[in-house]
Amino acid sequence: MKHGRRELPRRRHTYWIDPCFIRVSSVAKLAFIALVAATCGCGVTTRDVLDSVFLHEQRPIEHRDTETLPAVPIPSSDAPKTVTNLRPELKEWHLSLDEAIRIALEKARVIRVLAGVTVTASGQTIYDAAITNTTIDIARAPFDPVLQQQNTWSRTNTPSALNDATDFTRSDIISTPVSGYLAQLGLTKTNLLGGQLGVNYTENPIHYPQPPVQFSPFIPPVLYPLNPQDTSAVTLSYTQPFLQNAGFRINNAPIVIARLNTEMSFFQYKDSVQEMVRGVIEAYWNLVNARTDVFAKKIQVQLSEETALREEARLKAGLADIKDVAQARVTYTQYKANLVAAEANELTREAALRNILGLPPSDDRYIIPMSPPTTKRLQPEWDKIVQIAEATRPDIIELKIIIEAEQQRLLQAENLMLPTLNGVASYQWNGLSGTMPNGNSLATPASKFDNWSLGINFSVPLGLRQGRAQVRQEKLLILRDRANLEQGLHNAIHELSTSIRDLDSFYEQYLAYKETRKWAEINVKVQNEKFLKGQSIYLNVLQALNDWGNAVTSEAAALLSYNVALATLERRTGTILQTHGLVFNEERFRAAGPLLLPRLDRSYPQSNPPAGNPQLYPGRDEPAENSFDLRNPAPREQKSGVQFLKPAIADASP
Repeated sequence: MKHGRRELPRRRHTYWIDPCFIRVSSVAKLAFIALVAATCGCGVTTRDVLDSVFLHEQRPIEHRDTETLPAVPIPSSDAPKTVTNLRPELKEWHLSLDEAIRIALEKARVIRVLAGVTVTASGQTIYDAAITNTTIDIARAPFDPVLQQQNTWSRTNTPSALNDATDFTRSDIISTPVSGYLAQLGLTKTNLLGGQLGVNYTENPIHYPQPPVQFSPFIPPVLYPLNPQDTSAVTLSYTQPFLQNAGFRINNAPIVIARLNTEMSFFQYKDSVQEMVRGVIEAYWNLVNARTDVFAKKIQVQLSEETALREEARLKAGLADIKDVAQARVTYTQYKANLVAAEANELTREAALRNILGLPPSDDRYIIPMSPPTTKRLQPEWDKIVQIAEATRPDIIELKIIIEAEQQRLLQAENLMLPTLNGVASYQWNGLSGTMPNGNSLATPASKFDNWSLGINFSVPLGLRQGRAQVRQEKLLILRDRANLEQGLHNAIHELSTSIRDLDSFYEQYLAYKETRKWAEINVKVQNEKFLKGQSIYLNVLQALNDWGNAVTSEAAALLSYNVALATLERRTGTILQTHGLVFNEERFRAAGPLLLPRLDRSYPQSNPPAGNPQLYPGRDEPAENSFDLRNPAPREQKSGVQFLKPAIADASP
C-alpha cells in the first residue's frame, strides 16, 4: 500500500502506521483499537479513534451548537422603568455619593468606566497585578537547586560468530548476556554570579552470567575478575562565567524586570480605578442634574396647565377667545413633551449610575441622591499641582517604570555582546567493588582513585552582529520611551490647565446663572400677575417661564459641572483615591510554596481591590437637588368665584 513517497510491501496481518509499523494479529488489532478508545475516553466514535492515530488535514470549520455550551448564571433584575410606567410601587433608596463610591469598589471585579450615558469595561481587573506578581517567582526559579535522579536497567545480549575449534569449517554463534543498572543522583545550584555548582553520584553494578561461559571444550571458560562488580563515582564540579552571563546585575536582571512589570500592572490597574471613581462621581452629579431638570419641567407644565384651564373656563364664560385657549394648550403640550424628555433623561442617568456601580438596571428601589454638591470655590496653586501630578499620576509613573525596564534589557543586550569565557573545574572520587571468583569481596579504599580537571572555554561569534544590533535597538527604545515620558508629562500639564480653566469657567457660570434665576423668579411672578389682571399678553408669561426654567437648569448644570471638574482635576493629579480616603487592600489566598520553605500553605496575593470608607460627600436628610432651593416661583392662589379643574400633574415643589 502507498505510504509517503515509497511503496511498502504488503504482508498478511501487517498494518503500517506512520512513522513506524507494527505487526499484529486480528485479535491484537482489536485490542489495540480498544486501548486507543479507552485512552480517548468514553463515548468515542470510530472517527475519533482513527483521528487519534492518523492526523488528517483540518478542512471544514467545525463548531458546536451553542446550546451545548455551559450556561452562565443570569443575575436577577426587574423590568426597567419607562416614562409611561414609572412603577410608583418602588421604594426610595437614599444614596449618598460616598456610599455610591463604596458600592462601586465593592462590586468592581472588572473595572468599569463611564462613557457618556453608557459604561464600558476598562480591560483591567482586580486580579491583574496578582497575576503579574507570579512572574517574579518564575524569574527566581532558575536559581533554585535542581535535584535529578536517573535510573536505567539494562540487559545486553549481543550475538557474535566464533570458529569451531574442532572443525574450522564450522562456526558457532555465541553471546555473553550482561545485566546492568545505572543510577545517577545529582544536585545542581546556579548562583546570582552565574556560576553553577554540581554534585553528582553515579553507581553502575553489572552482573555477568553464572557459571562462567565456556564457548568450547578446548577453550577455558571466561573468568570475570569481579562478578558482580559495582563501579561508583562522586563528582564535584563548578562552572563560572567570566564575561557573558557573569555578575550579579546581569543574572538579577530578569527578576528586576519581573518586579517592574508587576509595578506597571499595579499602576495600570490603579489608573483604571481612579477613572472609575471619577466616573461614579460624574454619573452621580448627572443624575442630580437630571432630577433638577425634571423639577423645572414639572413646574412649567403645572403653570401652563393652570393657564390652559383658566382660559378654558373664561371661554365657557364668554370672556376669552378660542385663540387664547389654543395658544395656552399648545404651550402646555410642548412643556409636557419637554417633561417626558426630561424624565427619560433621568431614567437614563439613573441606569448609567446603576451600571457603573455594578447594579442591575432595575430592582425594587429607585435612587434618590442625597449628597449636596459643594459650592466652595477652589483656588489651586499651579506649581504645586504640576509637581503632584508628576509624582503621583499612574500613567506618568508607568512611563518611568518602562524606562527602567528597558535599561535592564539594555544590560542584557550588552551582556549578549560579550564573548563566552567560562572557567570549569571538577574533582571526582572513583570506587570499584565486587566479588572475586573465589567468593571473596574486593573494594577500593576511600579516596584512593581520583580525577580532577581544570579548563577555560572561550567562544565568540566573529563580528558580534546580533549582539551589537540588539544593543542599538535597546538604546533607541530608551530614547523613544524618554520621548513618550516627555510627551506624557506635556499632555498632563495641558490637561491640568484645561481643568483649571474649566473650574474657573463653571464657577463663574454658576454665579451668573444663580443671579439670573433670582431675577427670573421675580419676572415670572410679575408677568403672571399682570396676565391674570389682563395687563399683559400670555407670550410675556411664556417667555418669563422659559427664562426661569433655563435659569434653574443652567444654574444646576454649572454647579454640578464644577463638581465634576473638581473630580477630574483630582483624577488628573493622581490624587482622587487619596482625596476620598481610599487605599488598596491586598487580598491573599493559601497556596503551595517552594518545597524548601517550612510551610507549604503560605499566603500569596490573589487580588488587589481598593478599600476604605469615603467621607468626602456624606448624605443628608433631603434630596441633593433641594440644595438649589427648588420651589414654585408663582404658586397658584385659591380664589373664590372661578372653579378650576384639578391639574393632571401634582405640585412639584419639594
